[in-house]
Amino acid sequence: MSEQTEERSYDEYRVIEDLGGWKRTHNCNEVTAKNLGEEVLLMGWVQFRRDHGGLIFIDLRDREGLTQVVFSPEHNTDVHERAHAIRSEYVVAIKGTVRSRPDGMINKNLTTGEVEIIVDEWKLLNTSDTPPFAIEDRTDAAEQLRLKYRFLDLRRPILAKNFILRNKAAQSVRRYLDGLGFLEVETPVLTKSTPEGARDFLVPSRMNNGEFYALPQSPQLFKQMLMVSGLDRYFQIVKCFRDEDLRADRQPEFTQIDVEMSFTDEETVMNMAENMIRTVFTETIAKELPAAFPRMTFAEAIRDYGVDKPDVRFDLKLQEATDIFKGSGFKVFSKSELVKVLRVPGGAELSRKEIDEYTKFVEIYGSKGLAWIKIKEDGEWQSPIVKFFSEDEIAKLGELTGVQPGDILFFQAGSADIANTALGSLRLKLGERFGLIDESAFAPLWVTDFPLLEYNPDEKRYVARHHPFTSPQVGQLDTITENPDAALARAYDIVINGYEIGGGSIRIHTPEMQQKMFSALGIGEEEARAKFGFLMDALKFGAPPHGGIAFGLDRLIMILCGAKSIRDVIAFPKTQKATCLMTEAPASVASTQLRELGIRLREKKEA
Repeated sequence: MSEQTEERSYDEYRVIEDLGGWKRTHNCNEVTAKNLGEEVLLMGWVQFRRDHGGLIFIDLRDREGLTQVVFSPEHNTDVHERAHAIRSEYVVAIKGTVRSRPDGMINKNLTTGEVEIIVDEWKLLNTSDTPPFAIEDRTDAAEQLRLKYRFLDLRRPILAKNFILRNKAAQSVRRYLDGLGFLEVETPVLTKSTPEGARDFLVPSRMNNGEFYALPQSPQLFKQMLMVSGLDRYFQIVKCFRDEDLRADRQPEFTQIDVEMSFTDEETVMNMAENMIRTVFTETIAKELPAAFPRMTFAEAIRDYGVDKPDVRFDLKLQEATDIFKGSGFKVFSKSELVKVLRVPGGAELSRKEIDEYTKFVEIYGSKGLAWIKIKEDGEWQSPIVKFFSEDEIAKLGELTGVQPGDILFFQAGSADIANTALGSLRLKLGERFGLIDESAFAPLWVTDFPLLEYNPDEKRYVARHHPFTSPQVGQLDTITENPDAALARAYDIVINGYEIGGGSIRIHTPEMQQKMFSALGIGEEEARAKFGFLMDALKFGAPPHGGIAFGLDRLIMILCGAKSIRDVIAFPKTQKATCLMTEAPASVASTQLRELGIRLREKKEA
């Protein structure tokens, strides 16, 4: 019998029924051997259907997992006959009895793998077209297709588990902070544009023609106002918005765990945050983190790892070789501000093709090339650049790195920012290539003592490394103006496995210090008043010492789940171009609506 004939034969059974008072007794991951002999009622989607000639099997799926269901002609002829109409992704309700699977049919990979449901009655709740891709964890469907049909993609068990875990993490955070006396307070979504970092998303105001709201990049100023208001301890799991270029761990709208405390210092905030992260890991994935997170200064992180969010699950470290090559015949090194070297044990096995690919990779970070030296098994140094080195330079380089036969040395030379970032990023690629990273491990640490300011050559002025409300370290008030490059912030970041999951600082709480900070940033009193007038007013009315921290909830969940992309832990994410393929946002709007807002689009010039 052809498939078309078979389909027509069972159309009479494809009649959608009402629940009629049926109620679920269990989810599809809950029925186990302890329920043997019980009558249960399950509802969900058909993952697979298998017709073995007599028996018909389906795997019934809901967000919690799978249960095997059996339709038997010996048990109930009518129920079995109607089951021929069932197809993948049909929505069904099953009433039946729990029994053991036959010998040899147990699936140890499933919680429900010892049992199956023999069906007494069932209802067809809805049919389904054939999905554009298989609703399975292992799918070769392109991400673009899966995002277009995100409502189907979210049915895949691996993604469903991510959102179950996300919920557990959010509730864990709320319980923890509530237990410490924090109040959950909502702050505005429509606010004023104060561009100090990424670009704002702007919202035109119909009631105030020609003026705009901005969507908040963070609740920074509002949480400070709450401290001035005397609410003492605040938190919020809040949406934030930044109009910036995207990558695997960044989205234009993201969720932040925002925390602020009055009458506090760095140690108090860091201990609170550290205990919160430990609690979340324990309550969600049953992982114990260290009793105390290691600490590393910003300078140490840049020196050893090239980046301020180091992955310390493996030991490869960068070393500085600038002094070795001062006056060297190799001008690329001798004239550079900084020369950094990375020794990779066993790295001499890398092919020239792989090295060329790494060369292209570091160009992403502004590097103009990638120098390398292989140490052959006979001890010979092999590289296009070795001929430019003196014997003394080779000896000193060997002593510095401890290089051995079979190793490779990689170099970056140039400005400090480019050399560190390029080689530090390459370090991560090499850690993956040589299997140096324990993917099951979690390595948290604090990075402290950040620079307060950094010079922006494009704007020809200093800008705040974090934000302009971060307090300088004690005793460094004059350093802000006299030696801004040396000024350090009362700031701290928490890093896990090479991802910054949280960052915060002690805030400026006096108007005098805040104005001095604005002056260092080239913001005069008039501009400060225009941008931050309510903050300057608030600081005049007894603002308490305060500080806090903000965690990227999406990034934290990504780490907990072991996901490779932040899009896998956000229900309806945007693409790399900040578009939603499912809703087709952003989209044009009616001209009448634009006219109400006082907006006139520039007309396209005719060719």
